[in-house]
Amino acid sequence: MKLFRISTVPISLNILLKGQLRYLNQFYEVTAISGEGEELDEVEQREGVKVHPIAIERRISPLKDLVSLLQLYRYFKREKPDIIHSITPKGGLLTMIAGKWAGVPIRMHTFTGLIFPHRDGHFQTLLVWMDRILCHCATHIYPEGKGVKEDLERYRITGKPLKILANGNVNGVDTEYFNRPAVATESVEALRDQLGIGEEDFVFVFVGRLVRDKGINELVTAFKNLTSTPLSDRTPTLLSERASAGVSNVKLLLVGPLEQHLDPLEPNVLSEIEANPHIITVGFQQDVRPYFALSDALVFPSYREGFPNVVLQAGAMELPSIVTDISGSNEIIEEGKNGLIIPVKDSAALENAMRRLAGDRDLYRSMQEHARPLIESRYRQDKVWAALLEEYRRVAEKERE
Repeated sequence: MKLFRISTVPISLNILLKGQLRYLNQFYEVTAISGEGEELDEVEQREGVKVHPIAIERRISPLKDLVSLLQLYRYFKREKPDIIHSITPKGGLLTMIAGKWAGVPIRMHTFTGLIFPHRDGHFQTLLVWMDRILCHCATHIYPEGKGVKEDLERYRITGKPLKILANGNVNGVDTEYFNRPAVATESVEALRDQLGIGEEDFVFVFVGRLVRDKGINELVTAFKNLTSTPLSDRTPTLLSERASAGVSNVKLLLVGPLEQHLDPLEPNVLSEIEANPHIITVGFQQDVRPYFALSDALVFPSYREGFPNVVLQAGAMELPSIVTDISGSNEIIEEGKNGLIIPVKDSAALENAMRRLAGDRDLYRSMQEHARPLIESRYRQDKVWAALLEEYRRVAEKERE
């Protein structure tokens, strides 16, 4: 059977679905479709699957979208796939329309995150109708998590069944790769020395794009307030000997690119990042495991997500997390068990959570002990892949009946 996996841009196939296409290629003739470039070439080489480049614009572009739609239609008509399965909004819309026109029998789309709940006015209406058309043309629809499913239902995007595979997330987490023993102690210690992080420092780490939408303004504000007052001023139980060092024992490690042209941070926040000696920035890193390994907790105050991989990865690396009460994050984290959940855009609540986690030894150790087992039991990659394979087989069998 022919299985086509489609995304708007190839980085989604290369990063979000890493390893999955190789696994599925054992059972199906898999073709990956997206815009051409190094990312798609890497998918072809690493996953060992066929690739077919079709450019798809991320933004609304009527003429280019029409060209992409026709190219998808012609390719589907010629190759006659049994299953097409898309992720990402624009790629999904064009894939489902083209697949319906071409008579592809099984047309599946996974919603990894929704844009329209965070927009308003005419633009929101346009986005809602785009997703309604997508769902009308699809035969099977899969929200990545409970929050995404609830938004699809709340906005009445479709009356078709919505199924979450396994416990959510499109690819799970490789718990052998994201595992503290898999990271050489020597490399972690060398990195610690390079960054000027002491053994007694309590390190909060953020991994992701340094943009407003990820809650960086609130994070930096909270951290500034946290470091302006010694932990011992407000917390009676302190983490090991670290409290005696006062404000100097807390660090904020920012791992990710600064994207001022897309979603800029406030000027005072940029100034604080540059001036605060306790804030360390390292830019984008291909391998984030050493940064997790030298950290104590993840802080991820994003405004919106589908199902954030970084929270899964941090948990697999035995880190408790502070997250906002949004889709995905509030499904991975159980309040008080493997992390803390705070309101969105609330720097005061974030400061209090950071102060609590860094200052309460027993609470921290309890959360740390629960972090990895919870991820292993729910989101291990092989479980997610097996659930997807079973769904393909179930749907294909039903189609043959």
